[in-house]
Amino acid sequence: MKDRLIFCLLLLLAIVSIGVRFLPHFPNFTPIGAFALFAGAYFSRKYKWGLGLPLLLMLVSDFFIGFYDWKLMAVVYASFAIYGIIGMLVAKRQNAGTVVLGSFAGAVFFYLATNFAVWAFSPWYEKTFEGLILSYALALPFFRFTLLGDLVFSGIFFGVYEFARQLVLRPSSFQQSVFMIKKK
Repeated sequence: MKDRLIFCLLLLLAIVSIGVRFLPHFPNFTPIGAFALFAGAYFSRKYKWGLGLPLLLMLVSDFFIGFYDWKLMAVVYASFAIYGIIGMLVAKRQNAGTVVLGSFAGAVFFYLATNFAVWAFSPWYEKTFEGLILSYALALPFFRFTLLGDLVFSGIFFGVYEFARQLVLRPSSFQQSVFMIKKK
């Protein structure tokens, strides 16, 4: 039952993660990082290919949104793979604090790696230390939305899973607590 719950939720969250990329949103405020963290925490335990699922979602949605420089794409995709690995670490001591810390770590890594890649591979910045710092400074608004999106969507994804797990795996205790709330 638990495996089926994980699979169904993973499928639902995958659809949501792709869908949000096609909707108007703030720059980098998408659920892909949160989905990779979630997949790493729950799905990769049993299925190692689960770490590749967020990358497949990116590939499918990039097919419709548009591809860009392959070197930058490789860094972006690798960054989302790191989210999955962080999710595997979160799973070892999973609680709200480790989910928040994992979301923060993923967003920081994504910010550092992708903006270094933009500095290194694009003509937009001088190849000096000042150019690198300028790349990071100008990307701070994107980092803010990446972090906010990761925190919001991680909270939703992990919260929905835990809620569903309580509902499916322990229905009597859940129903009792809901019934007691209604009684008040």
